[in-house]
Order: sequence, then C-alpha cells, then structure tokens
Amino acid sequence: MIGILDLVASAVDPAPPVPSGDNPVLMAFTWGAEQFIGLFNASGAAFMGLVTGILPTLIVLLTLMYAITTWIGEARMTRAVQWSARYAITRYTVMPVIAVIVLTNPMCFSFGMYLPERQKPAFYDAAVSFVHPVTAFFPHANAGEIFVWTGVAAGVLKVSPGSYAQLALLYFATGIVVIFIRGVVTEWITRMLIRREGLTAVFDDYDRAFAEASAASRSSKKTSAAAPIDGMA
Repeated sequence: MIGILDLVASAVDPAPPVPSGDNPVLMAFTWGAEQFIGLFNASGAAFMGLVTGILPTLIVLLTLMYAITTWIGEARMTRAVQWSARYAITRYTVMPVIAVIVLTNPMCFSFGMYLPERQKPAFYDAAVSFVHPVTAFFPHANAGEIFVWTGVAAGVLKVSPGSYAQLALLYFATGIVVIFIRGVVTEWITRMLIRREGLTAVFDDYDRAFAEASAASRSSKKTSAAAPIDGMA
C-alpha cells in the first residue's frame, strides 16, 4: 500500500527540473553560442590590430611604389625590365624582384610578356617563389599572405626580439638565391622538354615572332619620340 501511495505522490509532485547549469544539453548550446560570438569578437580584435598596425604601412608602401613608378616613368621602367630579361642572372633575380615589388601579387606575373615563350615558365617559377620572401621588407607586395612571414619570424623573435632586421635581410637574400636557382633549373627543364617533345621548330617560330614584335615596338617608340622634333623643324 505504501508503495502505491509513493508512486501516486511522485506522479502528482514530480522531482524539480535539473538546473540549467547542470544540464549538459543546455551547457553545450551555451558553449556553442559563446564560441560563435567569440569568433567574431576575435576577428574584430584582429582587424583592429591590422588597422592600427600593418595597414598604414601597406598604404604608405603602395603610395611610395606608385610615386616611384610615376617619377621614373613607365617607359624607363619598361626598358629596365627588358634589359634585365637579357641575361639569366638578372632575368631570375632583378626582373622578378622588380615585378613583385612594383606590380605586387598577382600582377607581377604579367612581366613575362617581355620574355620569349621558352623562358616564361622559368620566370613564373622565380616570381611566384619570391612573393613570400618579399614580405620581409615590402609587405604590400603580398599582403594577403603576410602570415607566412609572421610565422617565420614569430619563433625567432620570441627567442631574440632584437634580430628582426637581420632575420628579414637573410630571408630576403635567401629568397633571391632560391629564385635564381629555380629559374635556371626550370628554364633548363623547359628546354629539355621542348627537345624531347619535338617542339623545337614551334618554339623557334615563337622566338622569331617575339623578336619581330620587339623590333616593331622599338621602332614605333623611336618614331613617336622623333615626331615632335620633326614637327618643330
């Protein structure tokens, strides 16, 4: 009899609900909501750090590069790039460095237009390999991947906070050495593949067309430069 009364009493007056602090389901939802909001809070804090840190540097560097390009002039810049394309040691060091710093990533690859077809793969390999070492001194050139340089520098700077300049210099110089090696090796591989696939005649035609286009471009520039003088005469 007592057992039946206990059952009735429990049905009429059930035990109080589990507090929300002890409910694993509610705790899980609460944790998820906090982390969801926390993600955006952390993103906002990171953005504010960029606004007060790296963004002013990027804007000033971009302005400086545009100013230098304007002062030097597009024609002189083009001639400097075309000169650097003549020799392998400058084609895979000076040319990609100028391209990445001035045009930034990914426009830097457009400098390949000044090279014959057989050398374009090697230039691309050199330029694409320099878009990370360049951020040591010119973060504007590849601002979207600045985390690569910060990741490289974080461990070293934690051990030796005063070695930033030395680390940046070594990173930059190592990048130039690496892109030269990659450019030379890739050009050699390209030539080997052209011979193996029997495409030598095809690329010879490309070279002739490139030489003719370059000669026509030079002659047109000379003509346009001499036109004002003839008009004055």
